[in-house]
This record gives sequence, structure tokens and C-alpha cells, in this order.
Amino acid sequence: MLSRNFRLQKVGDLSWLQKNYDFSSIAFSIDELIILDVSRNNRDESKFCACVKALTKGCFVPISAGGAIRSVEEARKLLHSGADKIIVNTLIHSEPEIVEEMVSEFGSQCVIASIDVKKVGDIYEVWIENGTVRLAVLAVEWLQKLIKFPVGEIYLNSMDRDGTGQGYFMELLDLLPNNVTKPIILAGGAGKYNHFSEGLRDDRVDAVATAHLFNFVGDGLKTARQSLIGEGFSLPHWDVELLDNLKGSVKNLC
Repeated sequence: MLSRNFRLQKVGDLSWLQKNYDFSSIAFSIDELIILDVSRNNRDESKFCACVKALTKGCFVPISAGGAIRSVEEARKLLHSGADKIIVNTLIHSEPEIVEEMVSEFGSQCVIASIDVKKVGDIYEVWIENGTVRLAVLAVEWLQKLIKFPVGEIYLNSMDRDGTGQGYFMELLDLLPNNVTKPIILAGGAGKYNHFSEGLRDDRVDAVATAHLFNFVGDGLKTARQSLIGEGFSLPHWDVELLDNLKGSVKNLC
């Protein structure tokens, strides 16, 4: 699915995604892969787990998966399907004790709290249930709760910039409390590598995310990463040719 301001449009199936995004190769251009189930009707848990397993085959970077997770058992199934981390959003509001149970069983480093924020006038709202339900709490207050909640990271997403490719909504960072100790992943709006650079220059940002597929198809992500490294950002620099040779050697031994 391609999302723009949380309005969904189908662009292809799993085969299309695997054809255009070979994640065993794209892993050299990213530090982590995030897979979210954005289904709004008739969610199929087993199908999503199967998709996660298929997409992560041969992908060596950490994988975070989420979307409408409702129980520890669902989280466990995703982890068994290849995910390294679980992303939760609505559940922190509806049943926080289940999230705390996840943290107790899997560790705080395994659980990421996601927050979807929309600006209405001068107010920053929080939305859950895939952007269909507005919480009666301001984003600044909800972020203060998430910072204190026993999760490992926070995925801060702008609904206004989602899928636009116009750049991150940097104003959202001003909603964060001072001296935040949890890593912040900034999402929503990246359309070119300059947007990654802008996000990473802010000391409050630990990672930047993109789901704008068409802007980074082909060697787009590889080029963006090389540009960021060229600007002096401290990112792992893989010797792709050496790794390809090693993969070929292993394949010949099998």
C-alpha cells in the first residue's frame, strides 16, 4: 500500500514488492527495516506473519514489525516470523498492561512505541487505529507518557506529511520533553536524501524513516546513503562487492 496523509492506495502485491525491493540487497542501504500492517478491514494475522517471513528472507538488518497488534501472542508470532522488534501504537492507549507484559517477556529494546500526530490549527492531535480515531489528549502530553513508558524507542510520525515527499515536519520535535533518553525515529514526509540529512542534523533525532517507495526505487536508497556518508554522517559503510562475493561463495558450498 502507498499511504498519503493516511489515505491508502494499493500499488502492488507481495510479488511486486519483492521484485522492486530485494531486501537481501537493500539491506546494505538501510540500518533497519520497518514493516507495518495498515489493513483497516478483515486483518489477517497469519497472512501478515507470512509476508514478514517472506520479506525478511536473507535480510540481515534488524526488522521491526507492527500494526494492530492486540496481544503478547501476536507479538510472539511476529518475532517467530523474523521480526526483531515489535511496534505498538493503539495498544498503549487501550491496554497498556499488555505492552508492559511484552516488555517483561521480550525486553524494552524489543518494543517500539509509535505515535501518529496531526496538526489542526495550533493544536497537535494524537490519532490511533490507523489514523481513524482521535485521542482526547494533546500530542505533547502523550509524548510525555511515552517517554516514561518502558519501551525502547519512539516512532514519531507526521500524518500531515505522510506520503507527501515534502520533508519531515520538524516542528514535531518541539513537542518532545527536554533531555529525552529514548531514541527518536522521525517519520512522515521524506522524499529525497536532503530530507534525511535535515532530520539527522537535529540532535533530538536518532534515526529517520521513509516509506515513500517510488522516490527511492532502484538505487535511490543506495545513493541517498552514499550522499549522507559523504556529508560526514556516521553510518555503517558496507563493502557491497565483498559481501556479494561472500554470499556467492556460501551459495556454491550449499
